[in-house]
Amino acid sequence: MGGRSMGNMGDSYFLYHSIGMYPGKAADLARALAEFAAIWGRPDDSQWGAVLPLCQSFLARWRAILNAPEGSLTHAESVTAATHALLTALPEDVLRGRQVLVGADCFPSNHFLLQGLAPRLGFTLKTVPLRQGAAHVEDDDFLEAWTPEVGLALLTWVSSTSSHRIDLARMVAHGRQMGSLIGADITQGAGLLPFDVTAPAVDFTVSTSLKWMCGTPGAGILHVAPELIARCQPVLRGWFSQENPFNWDITRFAFAPDIRRFDAGTPAVMSAVASLPALDWHAGQDHAALLAHNRRLTARIIAGAKALNLPLITPEAEGKRGGSVMLRLPDRHPGAATVAALRARGVTSDSRGQTLRLSPGILTTEAGTETLLAALAEVLA
Repeated sequence: MGGRSMGNMGDSYFLYHSIGMYPGKAADLARALAEFAAIWGRPDDSQWGAVLPLCQSFLARWRAILNAPEGSLTHAESVTAATHALLTALPEDVLRGRQVLVGADCFPSNHFLLQGLAPRLGFTLKTVPLRQGAAHVEDDDFLEAWTPEVGLALLTWVSSTSSHRIDLARMVAHGRQMGSLIGADITQGAGLLPFDVTAPAVDFTVSTSLKWMCGTPGAGILHVAPELIARCQPVLRGWFSQENPFNWDITRFAFAPDIRRFDAGTPAVMSAVASLPALDWHAGQDHAALLAHNRRLTARIIAGAKALNLPLITPEAEGKRGGSVMLRLPDRHPGAATVAALRARGVTSDSRGQTLRLSPGILTTEAGTETLLAALAEVLA
């Protein structure tokens, strides 16, 4: 089959579960960083006045995506950092002596964090296991484990290893009956699948600007419902945690009344500035068309996988999956070697063990999807 020209590489780009791309991304990113360099390298006093509004624009874009109320969403370095900030800010009685519930198919970084926080914050980490041979935690199993002893449940909206999507409305309704705080990690669906923090209402939301949002590393977000913000006292605090960051009286600290209390020290503006062009691009798109494009290509991948006798890890029902398709590779074809062989044929993908992960987005074309399937047939032969 041979290699493909650089101009067509995006046709077979299937990494939207990792780093999203859109037309003109490199030029937009270069322009944004060059403009930042011009501002930050100018020997005057204009820097913060120019850069902080860009950060506010970044947050405004995210609020629109999530229908988040004003003053309920802020920047975080990562999903892990955002989750840590929220859990350590809660009143002690929310978690101490209770359980934190999470699925075994959550993002591993979150599980690492929760394991470490459990003895420090005095909660028991309860991980809902996979059924034997299963690739994702069943909703019924999660709900069965969700008892009144659960002080907080962290929901993985879409799994990064199976693309299974939970029934969020059912989960939240059950959680309210149990009296638990409810958080949602929406990383693998944000920007592709509609999500509203108020319907069903969750207590907090974490995500990254990577993947379907096509942003840069370090541009995570934390949304906290206003009624919960009032109960939170972040451990990490600083001058930007105040209503007036320019209060220099060290004896007179008070948290800002809104999400700004999570902002701590001097803001790390670079990732927000660098991700803003991607969010601006996303805001200008027909979101229903983006999803329809993904659905056409994922349906073709599923049909092609069946023809190749590749077991499907992702649920086939459209309403039960995110934007990715995960396939089980035969043991005789190691995942890393298969990814390398596909790369040599112009197809960009990745694997987790024997799970091949494929996520078509705006750059991916129908022709590129056919290239993927032909390359898979050749490699597996």
